[in-house]
Amino acid sequence: MPVNIKRAYDKPGAHDGIRILVDGLWPRGVGKADLNISTWEKAIAPSKALRTWYGHDSAKWAEFRTRYRKELEESPRREVLERVIAMARQGTLTLVFGARDAEHSNAAVIAELIRSRLKGGY
Repeated sequence: MPVNIKRAYDKPGAHDGIRILVDGLWPRGVGKADLNISTWEKAIAPSKALRTWYGHDSAKWAEFRTRYRKELEESPRREVLERVIAMARQGTLTLVFGARDAEHSNAAVIAELIRSRLKGGY
């Protein structure tokens, strides 16, 4: 059960499976039909305070990852994460996000947690 991440600005692919938008803000300039998502789980996104502090500065990545993982342990993000993990158990899952840097995105953190849980970790 692969877990992929994909920018909202990249075209949906035939092998994306269930596509979930995991950002708190809708990606600029992208229509709903173009995004082709199954659901928008905005409650799983980083808090506004964390997102603002991080500012997609890769030098802050390690600390962002730590802080965001803590946020994902708390309600309501924890419940949303559990729902997304359940979807991942059903088949291919693609986490859709708007950031330019996939490697340092909130979707990368979520994917890492999901993959760990699917392997029996966490």
